[in-house]
Order: sequence, then structure tokens, then C-alpha cells
Amino acid sequence: MRIDIVTIFPEFFDVLDLSLLGKARQSGLIELGVHNLRDHTHDRHHSVDDTPYGGGAGMVMKPEPWGDALDAILGTDPALVDDGPLVIFPSPAGDQFTQRMARELSLEQHLVFGCGRYEGIDQRVVDHYSQRGRVRLVSLGDYVLNGGEVAVMAMIEAIGRLIPGVVGNPESLVEESHEDGLLEYPSYTKPASWRGLDVPPVLRSGNHGAISTWRHQQQIERTERVRPDLLPRTLS
Repeated sequence: MRIDIVTIFPEFFDVLDLSLLGKARQSGLIELGVHNLRDHTHDRHHSVDDTPYGGGAGMVMKPEPWGDALDAILGTDPALVDDGPLVIFPSPAGDQFTQRMARELSLEQHLVFGCGRYEGIDQRVVDHYSQRGRVRLVSLGDYVLNGGEVAVMAMIEAIGRLIPGVVGNPESLVEESHEDGLLEYPSYTKPASWRGLDVPPVLRSGNHGAISTWRHQQQIERTERVRPDLLPRTLS
């Protein structure tokens, strides 16, 4: 998969050189390009924002540097093919990011993330690239961040680990929270007793059928306690 990121803080994504995603980049499973939006400005102050039309607090990111930056990645062909790069703008006004969306996006060949700041990006940028190809607004949840970088980092982490070969044991992906609509069951390791707390006996029984049943029941109980909103859809 190819991932391009446009941001005014390119150093934020240095962390992608670490851990599993760093190894995925080294092995060629993920190809990453991080682009500084200020490199596409044309004034001596490298300005990327201006006051909003209609008044109001804050600043809005200007369309010109965004257009130049995205054209440098996508090309200047007026029409992008339907199966071309998918452009994603993190936005509180977007579709909520879920594990299902992460799995869907992990099948893409090329993702382009635009990290907004301040009061957001001039709407014409979204409109223009929506006319040329595929664009999605995506939200991490019902809250507001200072910028898109944190959201993009979370999305790349969730998407990248679903790319075949990134996680060493693919079976571990199947049993995680939200993969089957339920939260993950609690996990234990050695020692069997720690500070007066014991590992549940069923996990030490060697009875794999009983273990599977226990784990599924734990998923249901945890989901009912923490995220009951998930249960009707899962158990209906």
C-alpha cells in the first residue's frame, strides 16, 4: 500500500519508523510519503491560512497550497479514475472511523491523508477533489482535536496492521475487539497467581472447548458492561 500525508508538521509522523509499521516500511509492505504543506506556499512567510469569509473566530487553511500539494501527489489530470487514490480528510463532520472501515481501507492501493488545522480547510478543496475522484471525510469520534495529525496517525495504525504480513500472527487479528462486533475478552499470562489474583481455572484446564465458551461469554459480558450499544446489532 502507498500512503501519502500532507501536513504542516511532517516530523509528527517520524513515529511511523518504529514498531510493526516501521518494519512494514522496511520490508516494502507500506510505502510512505510525508509532504510539508508549507513547501507549496508562494510567500516569504509560507502562510497556509487566512481569515474566514463571513467573519468568526480562528483561521481557515487556504486552498492554493492544498491544491498544489495534492496535485503534486495525484497529478493534474482533471478526472481521476474511480479506482485511483482515495483522499481522506479527518473531520468532526465526517463518517465515524470504525474497525470495519479500517478493514475496508486496508484493501486500498493508495491512500492520501490531508491533515487540516485551525478551523479546517477551505471547503472548495474538498469539493474540487470530490469532482475529480474519491474523497472521504472521516471522524475518530464525537470530539474535536487541534489538528488532523493525531487522527491520521490512529487511522494509519489501525489500517496498516490489517495489511497482510504486517502483523506476524494473523490469527491475533481475528480475536481482537470489534472484529466480530464484540469487545475482546480479558487476557492472562504467567505466573498463575499474582498479588493474590489468580488466572481463571478454565484457562489452565486444557479444555479448549470450555476455554472458547468462557472467552465468548466474557466478550458478551464486557460488551454489555462497557459498550451495550454494540449488542443489539451483534446478537440480533
